[in-house]
Amino acid sequence: MRMDPDTFRSDGLGGPDIYWRRRMLVLVALLVVVAVVAWACSRSASGPQRSAAPLSTPASEPVLANLPSLTPTPSPSLGASQTRSQSPKATKAAPRPKRPGEPCAERDLVLNLEGRTEVYTGDSRPGFMLTLVNTGKVMCTTDVGPRAVEIRITSGEDRVWSSADCISGDGLDIQRLERGIPYVRMIEWDRRRSGRDCVGDRTAARPGTYVVGVRAGKLTAPKAVFHLR
Repeated sequence: MRMDPDTFRSDGLGGPDIYWRRRMLVLVALLVVVAVVAWACSRSASGPQRSAAPLSTPASEPVLANLPSLTPTPSPSLGASQTRSQSPKATKAAPRPKRPGEPCAERDLVLNLEGRTEVYTGDSRPGFMLTLVNTGKVMCTTDVGPRAVEIRITSGEDRVWSSADCISGDGLDIQRLERGIPYVRMIEWDRRRSGRDCVGDRTAARPGTYVVGVRAGKLTAPKAVFHLR
């Protein structure tokens, strides 16, 4: 059915412009309602928003105040420990140099004893040469008396004679020993036995094999063997 262009004038609403304007208003109102409903649904789904609680409440502060405070102790750095380990150790003080004339140290002395020969016949007396050398840096003094330097003759387990037996007086003989210059003393044995008891006659030693040795403190010398005929 064909409409007459004047149809809109017949409804008494003011023409086609008024008609379309009313339609647009209805459409906009509908969109507004839909938007409001959608916004309300999304707010109810997410729930009420709550503000974040503070990390500590005033009630908990006294408890925290009573706890001991911990202060971290810094560990020594690797460089410091390496420095301590690499630091040179304290050196010992050097010994005081020995002064000339002081007593000789045993480590600086060399003791030796040699026999004149190996076989003694008839009434010949065995003879021995004692030498003592100072190897220290300076001159020193030492006692070479018969008590300090003992010469002893034995035969097996038998103690036959000793220079330390039957000594009169103190027996001291202090000598100055220059570096490298030996002290020399000749000893002669009368072929008679000796003992700590100096009373009575001394008996003659019998023919046989004998051993002679010397001792000065902790110093000793190689022993020598000789024979009486």
